[in-house]
Amino acid sequence: MILRPRVRRQAVQRSLQILFSIILIWTCYDIWAVRRAAHTQSQIPNPSFPSDQKIFIASLHWTDEIVLREHWISAIVQLAEDIGSPNVFISAYGSGSLDNTEAALRELEDELRTRGIPHAVVFDGATHQDEVSKAPAESGWIRMPATKSYRGYSTDYFTLSKDEWVPRRIPYLARLRNEVMRPLYEQQGKGIVYDKVLWLNDVVFTSNDVRTLLATRGGDYAAACALDFKKAPVFYDTFALRDAQGFAPLADTWPYFQSASSRNALKQSQPVPVASCWNGMLAFDAAPFYDAQQPLKFRGIPDDLAFSHLEGSESCLVHADNPLSAEKGVWINPNIRVGYDGIAYNLVNARKWPSSLEIVVGVWRNRFMRWLPLSNLYTSRRTVSRKEKKWKTQNPDREEKGAFCLIDEMQILLHNGWGHA
Repeated sequence: MILRPRVRRQAVQRSLQILFSIILIWTCYDIWAVRRAAHTQSQIPNPSFPSDQKIFIASLHWTDEIVLREHWISAIVQLAEDIGSPNVFISAYGSGSLDNTEAALRELEDELRTRGIPHAVVFDGATHQDEVSKAPAESGWIRMPATKSYRGYSTDYFTLSKDEWVPRRIPYLARLRNEVMRPLYEQQGKGIVYDKVLWLNDVVFTSNDVRTLLATRGGDYAAACALDFKKAPVFYDTFALRDAQGFAPLADTWPYFQSASSRNALKQSQPVPVASCWNGMLAFDAAPFYDAQQPLKFRGIPDDLAFSHLEGSESCLVHADNPLSAEKGVWINPNIRVGYDGIAYNLVNARKWPSSLEIVVGVWRNRFMRWLPLSNLYTSRRTVSRKEKKWKTQNPDREEKGAFCLIDEMQILLHNGWGHA
């Protein structure tokens, strides 16, 4: 039977009304469920610092004087006092900054010394210019595949020529992070062993943030991370973050993930299972760093793999190398949100987070990106996979454990920062 035009229109309208009603009910449920979970979590009392747990705090600083003076120094001193001097050690490392970061760190050193807080504050005067001026080392350097111009930190453009040797950014950062960890082993030589390693970026945070992070899953984790924001509500550290399936975030706005297990835990304000994270504030179980045979270290990917125009964050690779990652898991605590300035911190902490609008836009954007995989992200994944497989074919006896960390980039150190080659 052929429907008359009027009947067809009514049928279409009825179908659209039903579809709209389903979408509306679904969306309202999303808002209610996320709000209910967040409210439930907010009623949980703040945990205390365990009196029998020692915390090694590590931080690396470059050109971050403003946040040090405005927030970080006072926060880290307060944190150390809240933990208690017998149970804390602060290792801070400043490297060749373009501002007065070194002076700010000296003030921190004076404050820690005055208060009797165990610490090691190192001032590395070597600038990026010093690093790029060195003769190429056996590893951590790469030959420029093409001539390219760069500009950074308000300088004029300058050019790096094809076949010019330049240091890679990630091996450089890995080396500095390992230097920050050096006092951990010096303390071990004195008979002092730490239970957790807490890495802090140059972020705004409070002692309560750290308490809650350390207490994630009752302290049972290989690593636990906060969420970090530079221009809220946009999430910052997508380079190191991989969801439970090893995928990079679908978007830099809530709820971020492709993996259902990661996404659902986030919506429920529960610890989020991930393959890797860093996110401004990160707590490790310290045991792998003390392994007598193969202590956990920071590293970059091999130079010949990087030459394929691939890179992986040292902050991601460390989880791939960590033997505890498979046993205890890597987690994000979504109830801990730090910012790279006071404005960002307040935006994600001084109100309901995420907002109702962010929930609505976020969940539907995420759904469409999963249902219609047309974004550049999927193309990039295929490109990375193809390059990594080609490298494995050429090197059958080698394997990159952190293949899920790889992205289609080449990052090099420049005299005033870093850039993409």
